[in-house]
Amino acid sequence: MLNPHTSRRRFLAGLGATGTAALLSGCVTSTSSSKSSSSGAVSLQSNLSAPQAKAAMEDLIAAYGKKDAGRVTLNTVAAETFRTQLPTYLTSANPPDVYTWYPGSVADAYAKKNLLLDLDDLWASSSDLKRYSKALNSLCTSSSGKKVFVPSTYYWWGMFYRKSNFAKWGVSEPKTWDEFLDLCDKLKSKGVAPIGLGAGGNTPWVASAWFDYLNIRINGAQYHRELLAGRHRFDDPEVRKVFDRWQEVLPYFDPNGTAIAFQDATTALLSGRTGMMLIGTFFADAAPKDALDDIDFFRFPVIDSKVPLVEEAPVDGYFASARTGRAERVADLMGYLATAGAQEIYIKGSSGTVLPCNPDAKDSGTPLVKKGRKHIEEAAEITQFFNRDSSDALQPTADTALTKFIARPKSIGSILTDWQRDAQKIWGA
Repeated sequence: MLNPHTSRRRFLAGLGATGTAALLSGCVTSTSSSKSSSSGAVSLQSNLSAPQAKAAMEDLIAAYGKKDAGRVTLNTVAAETFRTQLPTYLTSANPPDVYTWYPGSVADAYAKKNLLLDLDDLWASSSDLKRYSKALNSLCTSSSGKKVFVPSTYYWWGMFYRKSNFAKWGVSEPKTWDEFLDLCDKLKSKGVAPIGLGAGGNTPWVASAWFDYLNIRINGAQYHRELLAGRHRFDDPEVRKVFDRWQEVLPYFDPNGTAIAFQDATTALLSGRTGMMLIGTFFADAAPKDALDDIDFFRFPVIDSKVPLVEEAPVDGYFASARTGRAERVADLMGYLATAGAQEIYIKGSSGTVLPCNPDAKDSGTPLVKKGRKHIEEAAEITQFFNRDSSDALQPTADTALTKFIARPKSIGSILTDWQRDAQKIWGA
């Protein structure tokens, strides 16, 4: 993990990329007793299924095809299906070659099972990857020293809203928790559900952002990461403080918040049925392009000014199967995905609300993106997201606990007891 005393400015120095340097364990391998065939096209399994993101990936692969025609097939899978099927993909007898996913502790969970391709040679030979930030370098490296990931973009979380709606309602961005509660009161008095959620359907993980932000605002980043690593308990008094604060704002949540997925919550936000939503910029890929200029955000409110300012800014990119029989062609594709040109193609084809990891790549330059970059740079530290700072296996324990809390906040004592029990099974596995 990043040294908690490392300054944000030093962390980004000269490289324009971000990421939490997760403490990784386990090993990786470039060999396996069961490999995909060496013949045929390289297969890229993508979870980027929102319309704009999918189109951007298609543009990216088409551009690569002009360089090296016919060697990559793109298979786009609904994001939540991808999440649940990823272990099956990686352990199958004939797995896809390359995958969109996350670095850090999430990748490590697969690396320590010898499922990820060793990318050391690529990182050593790529002029692009040699210039990536130290933080990204560390984030993509296992504790054995092997590179397992190629990062491409990162983004930020914040409280998003529609500027025209705030103007119509006569409200403005809050900075403190008290100002935030006051804003919620004003919106509720106008008949607007102040806070959208979108933790229903197959996106219950969205609620974890509220846990993450309240925890890092109250207890700080170091405690948060230690908690997710199993060095604290979910039934600790410090965690209870998180839910005490959450209960203050819970009456302002959209009553349908746990009944609809974040895509539908996005529609509610844009139509003015809800006032704001804590979400990552990926939600914009499900929004009409003509609405993007009207979208803005503010920082999750400060609760304790003595706690260093931390923001969530997850990194996305690619890893590859250790069982591929096309390692050279996989490396060529992943080297291309690390280039400035490739990342600019993706940004142009998508909603344009992500930031490139390649220090030479240009972002979309919109006012929203400029504000987002400044938002990240002002943070003392960066976290990734609940599962990215813990593991994909721990995420369902959070989904269960947090949706129960939203439905039955007075049962928080037993909910946290159950959460700790379920999490302990994951940590002890």
